[in-house]
Amino acid sequence: MAMIKKKVWKEYFELIASGKKKTELRLADFDIQEGDTLILEEWDKDKQEYTGRKIETTATYILKTKDVSFWSQDDIDKYGFQIIQFEINQ
Repeated sequence: MAMIKKKVWKEYFELIASGKKKTELRLADFDIQEGDTLILEEWDKDKQEYTGRKIETTATYILKTKDVSFWSQDDIDKYGFQIIQFEINQ
C-alpha cells in the first residue's frame, strides 16, 4: 500500500474534516489504488502555504475518466481524471 500526500484548499479541508465531503476529483497525474493512504494537507491558497493541519484517509474507491474539463485540455488528454472516495482514519 502506498502513502500519498496531496494539498487541499481550506474550504474543502473543512468539509472533509467535518465528514461531509468524502470524495476528491483530482487530475490523474499520480497512481493511487484502493487501500492506499491519502494524506490530505490543508493549503491556504491566498497565503500560498500549508496551514499544518492534515487528515489521513484510506482510498476506498477510484474512478478514472476523461469526461470533465476543469484542467487544460493537454493535461486532460495526457492524464485523464480520477475521483477518489475515502474514509477518515480514526
